[in-house]
Amino acid sequence: MKKMKRVLVGLSLMLVMSSVLAACTGGGAKEPNNTTQSTNNGSASKGGDSPKVTINLWSFTDEIPNMTKKYLETHPDANVEFKTTVIATTDGAYQPALDQALAAGGKDAPDIYAAEAAFVLKYTQGDASTYAANYADLGLDDQMVKDAGIAQYSVDIGSKDGELKGLGYQATGGAFIYRRSLAKDTFGTDDPATIKNEIGPGWDKFFEAAAKLKAKGYGIVSGDGDMWHAIENSSDKGWIVDGKLHIDPKREEFLDLSKKLKDNGYHNDTQDWTEAWYADMSGSGAQPIFGFFGPAWLINYVMNGQVKDTNGDWAVTEPPTGFFWGGTWLLANNEVTKDEAKKAAVADFIKWITLDTSETGLQHYWANGTMNEGEQGTKDSVASSVVMEKSNGEVPLLGGQNMFEVFVPANANASGKNLTQYDETINRLWRDQVREYTAGNKDRESAIATFKQQVKDQLDIDSE
Repeated sequence: MKKMKRVLVGLSLMLVMSSVLAACTGGGAKEPNNTTQSTNNGSASKGGDSPKVTINLWSFTDEIPNMTKKYLETHPDANVEFKTTVIATTDGAYQPALDQALAAGGKDAPDIYAAEAAFVLKYTQGDASTYAANYADLGLDDQMVKDAGIAQYSVDIGSKDGELKGLGYQATGGAFIYRRSLAKDTFGTDDPATIKNEIGPGWDKFFEAAAKLKAKGYGIVSGDGDMWHAIENSSDKGWIVDGKLHIDPKREEFLDLSKKLKDNGYHNDTQDWTEAWYADMSGSGAQPIFGFFGPAWLINYVMNGQVKDTNGDWAVTEPPTGFFWGGTWLLANNEVTKDEAKKAAVADFIKWITLDTSETGLQHYWANGTMNEGEQGTKDSVASSVVMEKSNGEVPLLGGQNMFEVFVPANANASGKNLTQYDETINRLWRDQVREYTAGNKDRESAIATFKQQVKDQLDIDSE
């Protein structure tokens, strides 16, 4: 999820995201501080004598490794054991270690490995994509993807030249998450069907709503970062076009939209993942804040621990534009296709996580918060719309609203065609320069020029 990281470290940092993402076994998974290794054993096969298949599983949180326990529980005849390696993305440790292990090959090479939204394209389409097996070569074909109702954005991100190489278990299409009480006071209703037409479609409608909220003493968002993911992932093109830095007009407009937010006092000028941002979730910020843009994981693993007195005073509706934020994709090493027993074992585990729509598939457990029998865990938006449509997405934070009714179309409306493998770095540089501009430290042209120079200096990518 990520996570889609980005992946929650305490309550003050989420490496996502992306990355998302943090749900694990019905609760939030904390990103480990160092490398960990463990082995989960399946029972012997019915045949009895054949040796166990060892699957080397690499991840940046213990989320997927913990899924192996449920897999073995629900597949008692699986003749498999999992050797898991977990390396946190903290300080950029995961990717270099994964790259080295993939390049080295051999019996200790990763058979299955995870990649989050911030860097997944490197492994599905970019520099490291040659290591990834095509799902079709594992027997996981396009019809299975269609039958499961997997959101197209997730398929696009996980594919290269039409060949699927990675899928996730979460879906991270974004919605607008808003305060019911503030909606009633400003718009006379908290009905999601009405509110979606107050805030969109499009940013002109959104800023009309911001003016109405301001007249009541409310900000529409906490900070400009709340809008960024919706803007970034609804752009027509990504940061790199024909090998050069490209600033899509929709992304360039973020300069103006951010300044409009600040100049009119439409936000509290916070930065995401800071205490001030969390304070606005609980209603204790400088001015009450109407809403946040985000996927289900923002509700489940961030807001849920921060809302305090505003718990139950929230709802979700369709955003002014479709987008996604974060997520975690599963890939298989193409070397596994050379060993029939390992290929079958790897394919079955990946299928169970990403494509199985039955009530004993990971997707169903994840959506309904039933990973631990007898316990009600966290419900989450999952990759399969088929599973979500037959699951109960009612959550207390949203006053009992079934969030799946919003997140199924949100996932369908997201686009995965505007990402590059350099987004994590370029996004950070861009957002820093936007804030320099809105703070009055630079004019518009200087902010753009600095951004282009930084991209050149850090990534050796020229501008158009």
